[in-house]
Amino acid sequence: MGKTIPHRADYRFFLEIPTRWGDQDSFGHVNNAVYYTYFDTLVAHFLNATGGLDMRNGEVFGVVVETLCRHHAPAYFPDVLTAGLRVAHIGNSSVRYEIGIFRPGQDTACAEGHFIHVHVDAATQSRTQPVPPSLKAALTPLMVAPAS
Repeated sequence: MGKTIPHRADYRFFLEIPTRWGDQDSFGHVNNAVYYTYFDTLVAHFLNATGGLDMRNGEVFGVVVETLCRHHAPAYFPDVLTAGLRVAHIGNSSVRYEIGIFRPGQDTACAEGHFIHVHVDAATQSRTQPVPPSLKAALTPLMVAPAS
C-alpha cells in the first residue's frame, strides 16, 4: 500500500530555500541527493534561530545516524521551495526530525523524509549525551505523532 503524501499543514516550522542552477541533474530537475542538503539546511537553520543547541561552542552536538528521503514529484530550478519541519520523537539522546519539501503553490510534498540526530559529547565526538533541556524546550512546539 502507498504511503500518504504529507501536506504543508502537517509541519510546524518553515523555511524558504531557493534552488540553485547547480542543484539540477542532467534530466533538468533537482537531483535526488540535493534534497539531503535541504534537510540539513532546514534543521541547522531552526537550531541556530532558536538557540536550542550551540552548534559551534556547545558541549553537546547532534550527529546524523539515519536518513531517508521519499520523492513524490520533481522540483526544478528556479523554484523557491518551502521546507517544513516537525519532530516525531525526542528520546534520551536522540531526536527524529521529519521534513517535507514543497514546490510553490503546492500543498503536498514533492519530497519528504527524516533524519535522526544522536547527541554526543563535543570533546570526544563519541559518547552519547542526553538531549539538552534547552533543545527539548525548542523542539516541543514542533512535536507531532510519528508518521506511519
